[in-house]
Amino acid sequence: MDQFGVAHQLMLALCVVGLPGAWLLGRHERLSGSRRLSRAAAIAIPVVHVPTQAYDVLVRFDVDVSLPFHLSDLAWIAAAVALWTHHRYAVALTYFWGLVLSSQAVVTPSLGENFPDVRFLAFWFIHLLVVWAAVFLVWGHRITLTWNDYRFTMVVTLVWAVAAYTFNEVAGTNYGYLQRKPSGGSLLDLLGPWPWYVVAEIAIVAGVWALMTWPWVRSGVRHRDRDRSPA
Repeated sequence: MDQFGVAHQLMLALCVVGLPGAWLLGRHERLSGSRRLSRAAAIAIPVVHVPTQAYDVLVRFDVDVSLPFHLSDLAWIAAAVALWTHHRYAVALTYFWGLVLSSQAVVTPSLGENFPDVRFLAFWFIHLLVVWAAVFLVWGHRITLTWNDYRFTMVVTLVWAVAAYTFNEVAGTNYGYLQRKPSGGSLLDLLGPWPWYVVAEIAIVAGVWALMTWPWVRSGVRHRDRDRSPA
């Protein structure tokens, strides 16, 4: 798939159009007190995606792309769990991974296949759903973030990075682009050569996630102070 070609532009437009819809649906569900939509989406994500993953492994196996070692393979699981349970740690992973890492993949996808290839459909399904789920849960349902959620996400992400890097070294793969940058071009091209782009990426992501946490923490402090103030 050509970056910013017709197919990519359509997917970008779909992503943007879906954002207000995700917020409105989340808000509607919060006000109604129902979990039906959340749980329907939580079931739909694995029901749709797991068969495509199995097909890729069993029919088109490629050690470089078929194994579930991409961070996006964890992100869709986190999104499904978050939608079903509304547990704050699962919501935090969906929020941070979805709005920073999955959104980066949406803008600069590293994808060799085009529509209607199964890999094309699977790629866009999981990346768009994670972004929309983050908006649905955090802004729609108002499940806000704390510094504990930030720290939890940082630890989980670093554990994944160490595991993925170790596997890459053994298998000669490049999951997470921890060994080399995507050949098709990405924002990593602005961060220098290996290993400095990895170090810079970690620092930038940690800073951006902190900035994404701070407004929710401040909002929570203001609400608590207002509740404590005398009538």
